[in-house]
Amino acid sequence: MSPQTSWSFDPGVLVGVLVLVVLYAAGWRRARRPGERHRPSPWRALLFAGGILTILIALVSPLDSLGDQMMVMHMVQHMLLLDIAPILLILGLTKVLLRPVTRRLQRIEHRAGFIAHPAFAVIFYAALMWMWHMPALYDAAQGSSLVHALEHLCFFAAGSLYWWHILSPIRSRMRLAGLGPVTYMAGGKLLVGLLGVALAFSPRVIYPFYAHQPHYWGLTPLEDQMMAGLVMALEQSVVMGIALVLLFVQMLGESERTEQRAERFAEIA
Repeated sequence: MSPQTSWSFDPGVLVGVLVLVVLYAAGWRRARRPGERHRPSPWRALLFAGGILTILIALVSPLDSLGDQMMVMHMVQHMLLLDIAPILLILGLTKVLLRPVTRRLQRIEHRAGFIAHPAFAVIFYAALMWMWHMPALYDAAQGSSLVHALEHLCFFAAGSLYWWHILSPIRSRMRLAGLGPVTYMAGGKLLVGLLGVALAFSPRVIYPFYAHQPHYWGLTPLEDQMMAGLVMALEQSVVMGIALVLLFVQMLGESERTEQRAERFAEIA
């Protein structure tokens, strides 16, 4: 038996996406005007467009209706909002694009205290995932469009904050240095990955909402839950692996540049 598919044109989602596109287009036009130094490359716009497309796939395409019927598809939707969309959107930004709001963001960071600390981002990222996957809250989200929208907003906000500390083009007073990014990445991903492992190896169906669903695509509710847990665990592992490789390459590059600066200063001396 195959699940039903349909497109979801939620006005709130469409308006939110439109606002992001308009703001980025205005910043892009300003940053690319003649005479502007360090103009962003077209690749930045393509990355940002990829982030917008990811949001639309998660919340507008048939994936949204599939997620209401199958847990594995719902988990794919969560991973797109938690990691893929924030990564692409932030990579699409540059210092020039953010110049009009840089000081405002720095003031917010200064006043936010512990909330602006990387440790809070890791706790927020993992805690929200565990909280929303508690049976009572998970089923509440499936039974109410308003709660469901809040759940998705929480995932996107937590993912954006988490990845901001790693990918932000703005230099922060709490910027991670040395092995900090590696510890940060491993901490967040392992905590969420453990949730995926728990779902994958649970001996029973945890969520009543899916317990009596038809066997879509030949999957029992328990097999559906197992696959959902595997999707979460594998996505966290793959993203963490790629990020750690890139972070190590970046660390080696910074170390080499530091040595070159030291050699130049020694020659001058």
